[in-house]
Amino acid sequence: MMTVMRKRQSTRSAAKDVTHERIVSVAARAIRHSGYGGTGVADIMKEAGLTHGAFYAHFASRDAMLAEAATKACAESSAAAADVVAGAPGDAALATLVAAYLSKEHLDRADILCPLVALGSETSRQVPEVRRAVTRHIKEMIDLVARQLPDWGKPGAHERALVTLSTMVGALLLARAVDEPSLSDDLRETAIKQLTSIGD
Repeated sequence: MMTVMRKRQSTRSAAKDVTHERIVSVAARAIRHSGYGGTGVADIMKEAGLTHGAFYAHFASRDAMLAEAATKACAESSAAAADVVAGAPGDAALATLVAAYLSKEHLDRADILCPLVALGSETSRQVPEVRRAVTRHIKEMIDLVARQLPDWGKPGAHERALVTLSTMVGALLLARAVDEPSLSDDLRETAIKQLTSIGD
């Protein structure tokens, strides 16, 4: 009897975990598309195929959901960047990462857009848990960029990584903001050119 009850509890717990992850995944896409302010509980639960009332079985508050969504969006972005680097030849890893990050495809895909670009201006007004997730992501990206630099491990590499990431994020943010496609392309392409000639 106890074994049966434990199995039922384990099955329920696993099902709840799957449902929770589905909600967080929907919310992670939603914040990148609509921002923190444009992401409502009712819409998230509806898209996840659940009732609004089920929300509080998974989260203590909307802010708690947003913090988990930000963590997931940042983790997905970090993983995508790491995959790009892993698939590139060692001496071309930085150039490949910069080109992929500043690509038209990345710009146009709100569902995969880096949360630093999609949510940058809103992040400073969010709860500490959201800001902590974003801060971790920024540090991971700085470290990833630094490891691709020829002088990695030397004092100047960290500073160059800071400038590189700042330029990548800023260029993509501006390219997304403008309403002139040619200017958007110029912002991305010029940043790629400048960043990939840093060591030349």
